[in-house]
Amino acid sequence: MPTSVPHVPQILSLVASLLAGVLVIAVRLRGTNKPTSLRKIIAPPLGMATGFLMFVVPDVRVPWLWGIAAWAVGAVFFSYPLILTSRFEVKDGAVYLKRSKMFVVIIVALLAVRILLHDVVERHVTIPQTAALFFLLAFGMLLPWRMAMVRRYLALEKTIPEPQRRG
Repeated sequence: MPTSVPHVPQILSLVASLLAGVLVIAVRLRGTNKPTSLRKIIAPPLGMATGFLMFVVPDVRVPWLWGIAAWAVGAVFFSYPLILTSRFEVKDGAVYLKRSKMFVVIIVALLAVRILLHDVVERHVTIPQTAALFFLLAFGMLLPWRMAMVRRYLALEKTIPEPQRRG
């Protein structure tokens, strides 16, 4: 008689979170080798915004107050370290994202907090609702961070003399 592993969904969720964290770190570190652009800064929140379509499914919906709270936690607590460590520099007439030594530490810490919170939240709401809350938290983190990056990018781009501008 085959035995089933009782926590397969939780294990798969943990592995997916860890892989996503490693992917974020790899993409971010690789991105510092190429010039950035306004399009590259704006694309992630626009792409992620399509995730709001999940709320069409009734099982995913959460009370408004919970959703606002999840978004606020992402915006206040999770975006702030990313905003602090995201800097730009001009090289050869192009704007580059400057690699921060603290970025990897912050992303790993945020991932650990997310994994710990996931288990707590999942005890009180369904798995689809947990996904919705963490989506809102992630979007709350991403949007202010990218808005701060846009402001900094545009300010720095204005300092580049027109004949030297690239990208």
